[in-house]
Amino acid sequence: MSFRITGLSAQPFEHLFGLSDVELAAHGAMRHRGAGLPDRVELRDTTADETVLLLNHEHQPADTPYRSRHAIFVREQAGAPFDAVDTVPDALRRRLLSLRAFDAAGLMVDADIVDGAAIEGLVERLLAQPEVDYIHAHFARRGCYAALIRRAA
Repeated sequence: MSFRITGLSAQPFEHLFGLSDVELAAHGAMRHRGAGLPDRVELRDTTADETVLLLNHEHQPADTPYRSRHAIFVREQAGAPFDAVDTVPDALRRRLLSLRAFDAAGLMVDADIVDGAAIEGLVERLLAQPEVDYIHAHFARRGCYAALIRRAA
């Protein structure tokens, strides 16, 4: 079964790009620099000379008990969001992931942990369930939202 992985749009975060550290703090955000920080827009790890914003993001806005928000990294000046069919970005591939499957009402119907190197099998198993509408991938160790996974059209 084909699947599609997408990163977040940078648009909701663009007003924070280039703000001073004091201005970021007023928005509850912080700037970090360093290699290996996973950007949630382009779904890639940063290089040593890039900066990311650490901020709180509501990734599950459904009005259910599963409504959720958590810290994420967004690369400053992030470009187009990752959007690919049957392709797993390296930022997911090399981490332990928690995949959480939701129905159309935003209720969790299944979940499991997988090494990112073997993500396809779990995605296929979850999407084979007819009640599953979408999957949220999270970085399992810190629990941060990583990406959206859906059936490919």
